[in-house]
Amino acid sequence: MAKNPVLERYLDTLLSGDRKACRTVIEESLQTGTPANAVYSDIIWPIMVEIEHLVRSDKITTTQEHLATRINRTIVDQLQNKLPRKPRKEKRIVISCAQAELQELGAQIMADLFESDGWEVKFLGGGLTNEDVLEFINGSAPDILLIYGSTPKQAPDIRQLIDSIRRINAWPDMRIMVSGGLFNRADGLWQEIGADLFAATALEALQVASKDTPIDQNAGTGRRRKRGVKMVKEVQAEVLQ
Repeated sequence: MAKNPVLERYLDTLLSGDRKACRTVIEESLQTGTPANAVYSDIIWPIMVEIEHLVRSDKITTTQEHLATRINRTIVDQLQNKLPRKPRKEKRIVISCAQAELQELGAQIMADLFESDGWEVKFLGGGLTNEDVLEFINGSAPDILLIYGSTPKQAPDIRQLIDSIRRINAWPDMRIMVSGGLFNRADGLWQEIGADLFAATALEALQVASKDTPIDQNAGTGRRRKRGVKMVKEVQAEVLQ
């Protein structure tokens, strides 16, 4: 995380579990002219990534991570109504977390920012089976399905969902985007797993989704699938180390 007094102060208050001090940092940022969507992208998101890094490197406890995540989620809930509202686009996105995803905050931030940008958003969160997700997109026919995953053990389920979508081929115009720490840490995994699009951040997700790039469903499918199986197994092995 780049040195930034506001980020450093906010991180310290989060890790200490000081809810009031956290709200004060955010309120001061809003009062000095920082718009709510910039608070999402320039404060909440980078801090969320930093906390994930700290817990993976054993520099903070699991309890501190939980405290920080809960406070961040509360603040995001409060900020949602302060986001600007662009004119409605004729675009639909379904945002789902990997089935075992416990950290839904990143996906929630994306849902809020897409809605702010004028998209029709359906945020499913985590805890649903692949069959649940398939049934839902069958009824909603989104332009984009965004799947958020943060840990290596989620890769096989995500790949299975994407493979099922490709096999059914009922939504040939729907693009599949993936995001989250899982894909940020495994360079190229998003391609090998069969997704059409990848975004490292919430703002990048908006930018990528806005490009109406046609999909070549057949280009490199066989090669990608074989390499995808290998890479998913390698990511799985990371969990066991």
